[in-house]
Amino acid sequence: MNLELVFRLVGMVVFAILGAQVARSLQIFPNTNSDQLLIALSLSFSLLGLLVTPYITIHLYNRIRNEIRRMPASRLIASVIGLTIALAIAAFLAAPLSKLPQPLNQIAPIIVSILFGYTGIAVMIMRHQDIFALIERPLLTSANRFGGQSNQPEEVVLVDSSVIIDGRIADISQTGFIMKTLLVPRFVLNEVQYISDSPDPLRRNRGRRGLEILSRLQESAIIPIRITDRDIDDVREVDDKLVMLAKEIQCPILTTDYNLNRVAKLQGIMVLNVNELANAVKYVYLPGESLTLRIIDEGTDRGQGVGYLDDGTMVVVENGSRHINHDIEVIVTKVLQTAAGRMIFARPEK
Repeated sequence: MNLELVFRLVGMVVFAILGAQVARSLQIFPNTNSDQLLIALSLSFSLLGLLVTPYITIHLYNRIRNEIRRMPASRLIASVIGLTIALAIAAFLAAPLSKLPQPLNQIAPIIVSILFGYTGIAVMIMRHQDIFALIERPLLTSANRFGGQSNQPEEVVLVDSSVIIDGRIADISQTGFIMKTLLVPRFVLNEVQYISDSPDPLRRNRGRRGLEILSRLQESAIIPIRITDRDIDDVREVDDKLVMLAKEIQCPILTTDYNLNRVAKLQGIMVLNVNELANAVKYVYLPGESLTLRIIDEGTDRGQGVGYLDDGTMVVVENGSRHINHDIEVIVTKVLQTAAGRMIFARPEK
């Protein structure tokens, strides 16, 4: 006999007893057959218990357990703190509510406790990152003061919406190259949400993928990420807000946006560009080295063939047009670095 069947049988008994109690309470009404009503409600409630007991016991327990396992420790602590504070407030309200007339004096404290508990958990989970940041800041300031150290800029990296939508930051974060906390301003998150609601299917899919990337980053323990409500009220454009906020908290900006990259650097702000990182880690081929390449298209000049390496680098092969859709051995003749990336020129080995 499995556990679910045991719970179903126990649920039948409990609900049958509950049905009998309901039947006895209804006997105060005239013209009611007490025996028939008792049997009907007991059977009905026992059938209901047979059906719903696993969903309010085992299935509910498993769902709560899985949610707690996936929930970051900071959210779990925040929810417990929020529930404790909310129930404490509800306890203070229980005394005046108990003086209400029957049956409100019994129902009102329970309803208030449930509402306050849910509100406390929801508020703490939604704002736990900013609340913990407010708690950490005075502690760090006190530690610096007692340790004789001056206040240092916050060790964070501002995240642009282009990086979130791009998605490669999730893979980069797993490598451990970025050690600082990723700080996502609320106005950047709003921009990603706006894109995810776009009527254009392509933009909508990219926006939703960006939200999934944020969820992955929040669940990852390798690199911390938090949402902040800090804003620049007198600026409307998101890029301008990022630049001004980076100046204010003295931190770099993580982006893939070329224009934001240029504007931020002109104003003396450090920029971490994912595209520049991708170009920097590409394998460097030197003139004279050979490689295997598949020619997939013709080049702009007569007789040229074009192929691509695994990292997306374009290779232009002299006299390679006759080898289209074939894999050939080529010898590198020149490597050209452009603003768009690296381009390799080669010729067939034979």
